[in-house]
Amino acid sequence: MFESAPKEKAVVLPKADVVLQNGPIWCGREEGIAEALAIWQGRVLAVGRRDEIASLIGPGTRVIDLDGRLATPGLNDSHLHLVSLGLTMDWVDATPSAAPTLDALLSGIRARAAKTRPGEWILARGYDQTKLDVKRHPHRTELDEAAPDNPVMVVRTCGHVSICNSRALELAGIDESTIAPSGGLIEQSNGSLTGLLAENARGPVWAVIPSPTEDDLVAAIERGGRYLLSYGITSCMDAAVGQRGGFMEISAYHRAKREGRLPVRTWLTLLGDPDRTIVPQCYEAGLISGTGDDMLMIGAVKYFLDGSAGGRTAWMSKPYLGEDQTTGVKILADDELNELVMDAHAKGYQLACHAIGDAAIEQLITAYERALAAIPDPDRRHRIEHSGFSTPEQHQRMLKAGIYPCPQQVFIYDFGDAYVSVLGEERALSSYPFRTWLDLGLKPATGSDAPVCDPNPFPNFYTMVTRKTWKGTVMDARECVTIEEALQAYTEYGAFSQKLENTKGRLVEGQIADVAVFSRNLLTATPEDILDNTYCDLTIRGGAIVHDRLGVT
Repeated sequence: MFESAPKEKAVVLPKADVVLQNGPIWCGREEGIAEALAIWQGRVLAVGRRDEIASLIGPGTRVIDLDGRLATPGLNDSHLHLVSLGLTMDWVDATPSAAPTLDALLSGIRARAAKTRPGEWILARGYDQTKLDVKRHPHRTELDEAAPDNPVMVVRTCGHVSICNSRALELAGIDESTIAPSGGLIEQSNGSLTGLLAENARGPVWAVIPSPTEDDLVAAIERGGRYLLSYGITSCMDAAVGQRGGFMEISAYHRAKREGRLPVRTWLTLLGDPDRTIVPQCYEAGLISGTGDDMLMIGAVKYFLDGSAGGRTAWMSKPYLGEDQTTGVKILADDELNELVMDAHAKGYQLACHAIGDAAIEQLITAYERALAAIPDPDRRHRIEHSGFSTPEQHQRMLKAGIYPCPQQVFIYDFGDAYVSVLGEERALSSYPFRTWLDLGLKPATGSDAPVCDPNPFPNFYTMVTRKTWKGTVMDARECVTIEEALQAYTEYGAFSQKLENTKGRLVEGQIADVAVFSRNLLTATPEDILDNTYCDLTIRGGAIVHDRLGVT
């Protein structure tokens, strides 16, 4: 006589800490829409129909009424500079919205000089010469007039070009006889300094600007992180840890976490550039890719290979428009880059290197291929940060080697017209080919590169679905994606770029309960409404409300 198999006991789920209901909950591109979401101990307990989740509501459950609003996984800005964002929030705002004209920019510097002691530095960031009324960079002598008693540095929006006044150049030891370092540019006109410094030539200026203290760094992390939460961004990558505070930035991040002052989940990319690297200290301390936890993790190593297209310093295979026939700035020699990449790869690091121009991308892919051939690792996921002007042939090599682009589509919105002005339509319109990458299976993430662009995700969404610039120029409509694909890039693919797709990025059982609630349904809204009339109403990180725009939840 056969004995019947024992019956499996039904799984009894605990009562939820938080339940979201009464609005569409976009759980992921493959998972689609749910009616309700249950959260327990910081993770997703269950998703499904409202009647299914109702049984998980207990006396202590906090029920959040979405009132028709869209909930999504928390956004992941896959490339920004959190420390720099927080620090520059205290600088003079030179962005086009605050200073659309040269006079307005100079007025901002004068106003800061009026309340700054003589000899103290005045720092500004965000101008774009292609958007200024004069269509040129500020000049050293204009900064001298605005702040005669202070050293001044104004950083272009891209972060790769700076304009300094005479006092700043003098303190840095730069004059007309100074020879530009390899990978740098010191501009002169008619035998006189204009004040423009690019790439490695800015090092002597940064060396004489007072370094931030650890207190400054922690405050910047907290300030910048809270700003991200206000947009529904719960995760980010800090793309150059060590750039402002050296190895002390590692200490600052851990202190911020200990003190409850780290607002967003942060994936740290270590600055590896020669003469500024913090990689040896991190490696000696055992800080390898993947070290850490869901809140703070060591990510990749970064090298800068070139500059920015709008600043004419991205390294291109063909010259920019104009009489100077420049092809941009090549920062590292081939042999040097190959050695650096091989060393970091051998030590177990993922790499996430800055390469915008097609020549820089070619140099980087070649270095990655060499390292992967010597020490195979099919899932190392080396990244090309920005990857703005990659070619079809390079895409095929990336696919074969397991190399992934990590672009910032908001560059099309903010800088697309500048690309056209310096490169011409044929080369500019097809830049940042998101649809192509997506269809090839390269899983492109997206982000802001803040403070290069504001971390506000809505211009990013807008340009992903329209390919329109701020002026309305359409930058190759064939590269448009759907809003669902844009959301996937901002969530799941952001997590994939950090090798964390099984931990976050979707609202599925067991993943981290990070949620963004928007004021309108992005899935049905017009692109224009997404751009101009949408807000993040609520941000939840690990099941806890960390931003409440309306203050009524």
